Amino acid sequence: MRDEQTERALRAITRRHFFAQSAQFGIGTAALAALSNPGLLSASAAGPGPHHTPKAKSVIFLFMAGAPSQLDIFDHKPLLNQYDGQPVPEEVTKGERFAFIKGTPRLLGSPHSFQRHGQSGAELSNLVPHTARMADDIAIVKSLWTTQFNHAPAQIFMNSGHQIPGRPSMGSWLQYGLGSENANLPGFVVLLSGLNQPDGGKSCWGSGFLPTVYQGVEFRRQGDPVLFLSDPDGIDRERRRRTLDLLKGLNENHLNEVGDPEIETRINSYELAFRMQSSVPDLTDLSKESASMHEMYGTTPGKPSFANNCLLARRMVERGVRFIQLYHRGWDTHGSSNNEDIVNKLAHLCKETDRASAALVQDLKQRGLLDSTIVVWGGEFGRTPMNEARSGSKFLGRDHHPRAFSMWLAGGGIKPGVTVGKTDDIGYNIAEDPYSVHDLHATILHLMGIDHTRLTYKFQGREFRLTDVHGELMRKIVA
Repeated sequence: MRDEQTERALRAITRRHFFAQSAQFGIGTAALAALSNPGLLSASAAGPGPHHTPKAKSVIFLFMAGAPSQLDIFDHKPLLNQYDGQPVPEEVTKGERFAFIKGTPRLLGSPHSFQRHGQSGAELSNLVPHTARMADDIAIVKSLWTTQFNHAPAQIFMNSGHQIPGRPSMGSWLQYGLGSENANLPGFVVLLSGLNQPDGGKSCWGSGFLPTVYQGVEFRRQGDPVLFLSDPDGIDRERRRRTLDLLKGLNENHLNEVGDPEIETRINSYELAFRMQSSVPDLTDLSKESASMHEMYGTTPGKPSFANNCLLARRMVERGVRFIQLYHRGWDTHGSSNNEDIVNKLAHLCKETDRASAALVQDLKQRGLLDSTIVVWGGEFGRTPMNEARSGSKFLGRDHHPRAFSMWLAGGGIKPGVTVGKTDDIGYNIAEDPYSVHDLHATILHLMGIDHTRLTYKFQGREFRLTDVHGELMRKIVA
């Protein structure tokens, strides 16, 4: 009897039980209460809620995993072409640590041509003609920087604000802070295209120390979009419902005993999966789109592609999905071969993504959804203004460059038709308006109605936030 009483007493003061019950963790308790009631989850925020009036309700992050070359797409440097092949001045790279460049690197001009476009006069290369035609709808930032120069840590850093796995991703933070607007779909969805998984893996959309209900849900490219979405052979909807009711009762009994929030996550996941059985097939059926829409995006129903994912992202925004992230892998153009260079490979990648990216913005705009949707396009860092010439390769390529890179943003509170930031004459260092990854995160959260300094979560005795102890608004791109 004494052992049973001792067990009960210890159970009552476990860290997880304390987390779920203590007033000190009121936000976590509110989240659990929302999870146990799907109607509440869809009607109100699962976390602290907006701190001010939001300008946007959804985010679509077009993540070009592998790092696009900003010097061949967005950041024209005539001086590089003028001094192409010349050794870079020693004072520029003294003490610099590169991922692969050895010895004294030589400057590399862009093999692509640039022109100004639109009323804004944005200067873009011939690689992105569709993006160029919407120059007046986007804000181009040429002065972003990061602390990481290798792919996996840089991708995790771009997504979670920290280079080591274990922190919640931005989509998870927004789910935690704002909740979902559709009880029948995940609030955070991940879509993949390109060669393979991002280098940072599933940590890029993980929930870290937040309850796992907030992690991104990866939609597969073939078969059921979500594993086990279809009922097994011999199981109809009524029997599936009875099974879930039984599991829910058992899990609720276990939850009452131990107070583990992950049990609540499990209950919610089962219920969401059941509701998704009817909502997801309709969502992912692109055959319902018109021929003109497929022409606009360059999509082929049933054929996985970045373009299909862009069209699917618009359909998700229409249904209230909070955060949609598209990863297109393959942008690592070192120049070791003609399938990894800035002449052939970069042109191929831009052809795969340019049309659909621009179509997404224009489609959202014509439907009246762009004002409430933030679209972000970019990778984890930039590329060097020098030729890598790995092992004496004659193909043109650029090494990793964390000091300066470019991205574009559109929609939901973003000032259209502006170019912000400037790099030096060879594109090596930022010369004007430096913006960190934390600044980008702070700005996106702000446009979604969140004060980045107030969206916190207590873990291991410390209050954590997406931007850590950093982050300032990128005011020049905020409308």
